[in-house]
Amino acid sequence: MSLIWIIAILIAAALAILLLYIARRPDWFRVSRDIVIATPPEPIFAILNDLRRGADWSPFERRDPALRRSFTGPAQGPGSALEWDGNKEVGAGRLSLVDTTPPTHLTLALDMYRPVKTSNIVRFTLEPVASGTRLTWTMEGRANFIAKAFGLVCDPDRMCGPAFEAGLADLKNLAEAEAGSGA
Repeated sequence: MSLIWIIAILIAAALAILLLYIARRPDWFRVSRDIVIATPPEPIFAILNDLRRGADWSPFERRDPALRRSFTGPAQGPGSALEWDGNKEVGAGRLSLVDTTPPTHLTLALDMYRPVKTSNIVRFTLEPVASGTRLTWTMEGRANFIAKAFGLVCDPDRMCGPAFEAGLADLKNLAEAEAGSGA
């Protein structure tokens, strides 16, 4: 057997192992971060329940100063939606409030159109604690074969986690400032 055939067989075997490894990765991903905010849940819930307020704290909305936004549905609560179209970092998509349980839970549907077409669920959970409210921001969704392969080089937690942390810190500052000013 020639050296070229041996190399071809080794490459094919390595590729088969890689494809098998990718196929066996989890079919679901989850990114979650939390923070304690020194206010009761109600003022935090009010900010999150109004998608128009996202520009006040969301790190994703701040990545493109020319971001085009449009809002549909009611001003707050289930049925309200934000559609955006922005630069390559922000992409284009739709975020809609699908369920709320005031003042402790909000569930949103996140549909990205570009740069990658995907649909995920976003949840905000507000839990009263002694020092205020523990706010947890979670995003989860299905990982198809391409997403599993992409996850080898760009883990969703490492990609979105720091943005969640920055957004939660800005939301904390906003909610505490508004609560302190009586807003």
